[in-house]
Amino acid sequence: MNSGFMWFIFFWVFLLVGLMGIGGYFMFRKFLKALPMADGKSKLDWQNHYVESSRHLWTGEAKEFLEELVSPVPKAFRDIARHSIAAKIAQIALEKQAPEITRELCIEGYILATPKRDHKSLIRFLQKQNIDYSRYEHLLR
Repeated sequence: MNSGFMWFIFFWVFLLVGLMGIGGYFMFRKFLKALPMADGKSKLDWQNHYVESSRHLWTGEAKEFLEELVSPVPKAFRDIARHSIAAKIAQIALEKQAPEITRELCIEGYILATPKRDHKSLIRFLQKQNIDYSRYEHLLR
């Protein structure tokens, strides 16, 4: 066999195994979120519960602000990010028994829903948008 063809096959095998590993990693993360916790509900079940329970609290302004907050997320992941951020905002609003979702609740939920590894980019985005997050700096540590 030609050595060039063997290198081509080796490259494709390596590439396919790598891509399957990356895909498997993300599928495994999703699988872990779907596993039931001690209370019998999974993280995804709780997210859906909070979003459904707070539908009446969302105003048009809050929805627009949520869209602005998720705008830096790549389009392929934006729906998932929007849902998890909205669930965290709704959880906070329901716990505080807020009459409606406000801009402050959106900022707090956005910060809490964002993984700590992404806080630097979150801060840059908030500063770029001239959004005052000084009340929530303790959440960014």
